[in-house]
Amino acid sequence: MARPREFDEGDVLDAAVECFWKQGFEATSMRDLIERTGITGASLYNAFGDKRALYQRALDHYVAGSIAERIRRSRELPPREAIESFFADILKRSLGDRQRKGCMLVNAAVDVAPHDPAFQKIVAAVLKHLETFFLDCVRAGQADGTITLASPAADLARHLLAVLLGVRVLARVRPEPALLKGAVATALAFLDGSGRGHDARAGQALSGRGAR
Repeated sequence: MARPREFDEGDVLDAAVECFWKQGFEATSMRDLIERTGITGASLYNAFGDKRALYQRALDHYVAGSIAERIRRSRELPPREAIESFFADILKRSLGDRQRKGCMLVNAAVDVAPHDPAFQKIVAAVLKHLETFFLDCVRAGQADGTITLASPAADLARHLLAVLLGVRVLARVRPEPALLKGAVATALAFLDGSGRGHDARAGQALSGRGAR
């Protein structure tokens, strides 16, 4: 009869996320993970496998608790407001990230996925999910008149995804409010059919929601 686990799996994955997120996959050793999670090496291997397997579990845990949850909250709002709320939260997290950890998914896309076909598929699937979220919002906004019809919905969704990834990368090396807010405000301005500068509506949305 198998003995019950003497640890909480969620707590271990939370600790693993923090370790991988801060140090990256390559720089994180199993000893680091054992120290951070507080369980024995045997327990860690038996429950989660090797470092790569644990990294995948940690990444899945991060996506479920961060990205998927943010999308879920945003989908409860009207389409244009959903996009603004999503980016307001991204700005808040990016500008408040004193350790400059960035986004674990984006870090995986840069550090791990290029060398690992399996992780390429994992990261690509999440990015596709984000693109679909933006596409659904844009299409709904175009239908209710809150988002311009001047550009195809697919193009606007791809642009929003590109801005999201750019902001998350920039935040690691240049977490400057004017830089990050300017990039997002211009992207939101495109939703009104204007790509020239930061329209008042986009600026007000960012300043009003960024404090949440």
